[in-house]
Amino acid sequence: MASFLQVENISKSYGDKVLFRNISFNINEGDKIALIAPNGTGKSSLLKILAGVDSSDRGGEIKFMRDIKVAFLDQNTSFNPERTLYDEVYSRLGAKSEIIRRYEDAIKRGDEKAIERAMAEMDAADGWNVEQKIKQVLSSLKLTRLDQKMGELSGGEAKRAAIALMLLQDADFLIMDEPTNHLDIDVIEYIESYLQKARCTLLMVTHDRYFLDRVCNTIYELDRGELHSYRGNYSEFLQKREERYNNMQAGIDKARNLLRRELEWIRSTPQARTGKARYRVNAFYDLKERASVSLGSRSVAIDVATSRLGGKIIDCEDVTLSFGERRMLDEFSYKFSRYEKVGIVGKNGVGKSTFLNLMTGLLQPERGKIERGETLRIGYYRQQGITFKAGQTVLELVQEIAETVKTADGGTISVTSMLNRFLFPAESLNKRVEILSGGEQRRLYLLTVLMHNPNFLILDEPTNDLDILTLNILEEYLQSFKGCLLIVSHDRYFLDKTVDHLFVFREGGVVKDFVGTYSEYREYMREVEAEESAKAKAAAPKSEPQPQRQRSQRRLSYKEQRELEELEQLLPQLESQKAQIEQKLSSGELQHDELMQLSAQMSEIMELIEQKEMRWLELSEI
Repeated sequence: MASFLQVENISKSYGDKVLFRNISFNINEGDKIALIAPNGTGKSSLLKILAGVDSSDRGGEIKFMRDIKVAFLDQNTSFNPERTLYDEVYSRLGAKSEIIRRYEDAIKRGDEKAIERAMAEMDAADGWNVEQKIKQVLSSLKLTRLDQKMGELSGGEAKRAAIALMLLQDADFLIMDEPTNHLDIDVIEYIESYLQKARCTLLMVTHDRYFLDRVCNTIYELDRGELHSYRGNYSEFLQKREERYNNMQAGIDKARNLLRRELEWIRSTPQARTGKARYRVNAFYDLKERASVSLGSRSVAIDVATSRLGGKIIDCEDVTLSFGERRMLDEFSYKFSRYEKVGIVGKNGVGKSTFLNLMTGLLQPERGKIERGETLRIGYYRQQGITFKAGQTVLELVQEIAETVKTADGGTISVTSMLNRFLFPAESLNKRVEILSGGEQRRLYLLTVLMHNPNFLILDEPTNDLDILTLNILEEYLQSFKGCLLIVSHDRYFLDKTVDHLFVFREGGVVKDFVGTYSEYREYMREVEAEESAKAKAAAPKSEPQPQRQRSQRRLSYKEQRELEELEQLLPQLESQKAQIEQKLSSGELQHDELMQLSAQMSEIMELIEQKEMRWLELSEI
């Protein structure tokens, strides 16, 4: 395999903190590599250096193979908030974007000569296929409102737009920093499938272990400033890492035994030390350095008490809630039992967050009732993250909750001690919360939730911005948690390790209870879909094969070309109007007359969309 990237002696430090020093490695064509390390140890810094966004401290060398194209997905991609999604994608396609832009400008001006020149350029650059591919990629990532401004996109939509831009570059080498953050499971599985099949070289940072396991064939671990390579997937990495640590520990133990004997020798006749063999004295200090290595690494210690949980927890009877005409929950009945652990899955917008707000009392049902036990103490970890006052320090934030924290063994410790267990040492207590990294803010938020000693823990997307080591520790804590769990997560591995059964949310407010892990649920759904597909094929009437319709050989007339372009601009506008009306209908704030009027408008727009789509198909086939 050809060498796509050679890295020699690159380093990075921030103040006194050394992230890595003089690391070197080589990446060959076809390698798909995941980079693993705790938060704050230099993963993102390394990716940015390779992508040219940052630089090494003391020189070093980074060589990509000549003529290969490199694409970089940062955790946060900057967009022009005033541009539409469609325009933003086109603007980043290099030379082809200019050709497409000239064509679109000529169409808008109605300049027939300019249109002819632009069409010739589009033919030469294969611009028609580019446009089709853009729409296909955006559609696959569930981005259908092409006229929506970038500043109006949600966090998940903006992440999908950044991924679309990366995929559309047709790069030979992809560098990706946390590609699965803020994405729902369907989109993650689409990207996972794409990368499995793609003939590209890949280096990425991710905390999604199933994604990592299924996409990558090599793992790099950044450990104490050094880079270690493991061939294989995540499961093989865990085994080989344990072997490396055992070998290192054996070497350290041997060095310590030698050090003890050397120390006896070096101290044997102090007055004659100058007469000792100089090489042996130097060797002593080298040995001392090797023997002083500690394999222990600091990790979060979750040791928080859980309040006593009584027999009655949360009882739901025929709970129903709608927003306008949209039913979010339909006659849901369920009695939560002690110590049960439930995962919540379903498409975005189907009502998962609404359900959590009903359980916590932030929303009230329109029908039915929710009764909560007297001993119930809910801890709600929200997807939006921690809230704090401007300028507030880490210590001030937690002291607003309590000065001491109850631990699992029945004792109490100070909040400063508990902060230290969550990797906030004394020197960080006076840091302002707003300057903490995403991972640090998530850790602090988790602590503030657990400080209340909840016995019913609700976690909404808890895995975002947490490194794999912290996730492992959180999973162990949740497995032994002496209370109830309700978890919404896109992390399939996390769900498999922490929950006993699933609430599967579907359109119309329907909730199905599936007993088993998320992986078992996905396998079950694949079997159901295969059976339904087989039944549909068997029931379909057999017909004589029809001759394939040939595409018309004539080209569109100027008038037809204009009509097609106008339709392609009009259809997204109609879809946007439809989405706005749907949002108003589901707001729950409309009077009866307004509901009737908007419903009539919705019928008219849907009929118009159908007509325009049929005409678009007719013109597209010419």
